[in-house]
Amino acid sequence: MTVQQPTRPATTDPADVAAVVATLEDYFLGWYDGDPDRMRRALHPDLAKRSYVSQGDRPPLLRAVTAALMIGWTAEGEGRETDPDRRRLSIVVDEIHDSIATARVDSAMYREYVHLVRTPDGWRVANTLWTWTDPERRDG
Repeated sequence: MTVQQPTRPATTDPADVAAVVATLEDYFLGWYDGDPDRMRRALHPDLAKRSYVSQGDRPPLLRAVTAALMIGWTAEGEGRETDPDRRRLSIVVDEIHDSIATARVDSAMYREYVHLVRTPDGWRVANTLWTWTDPERRDG
């Protein structure tokens, strides 16, 4: 097995990190505020959001959600949350390399692994894999 070093090092540019964090705040706080414009600004149109969902006595299911669904549900207030304790976020930008980034977001309700892409309009969420952290919401 051969392990190679990257040809270009990952960035730790504070401006890039801040831009990725701002996109993730738009994504989560847009959901909590029911703000579809903020959600739209955060998402790549080809978003692939997935969760691994328990189905009781049947095998778990990998459930997929699109950008259009997320924006629509946000507009409907599906994720609206006003309790400050339920809105807390911990965002860790794991790595930024050129035009891609990976991050983890922990909240009172979710753990989400996020991949972002740098577009001409800024950073956008391209892929996510999430699960509930709220023990009362393990249904997916």
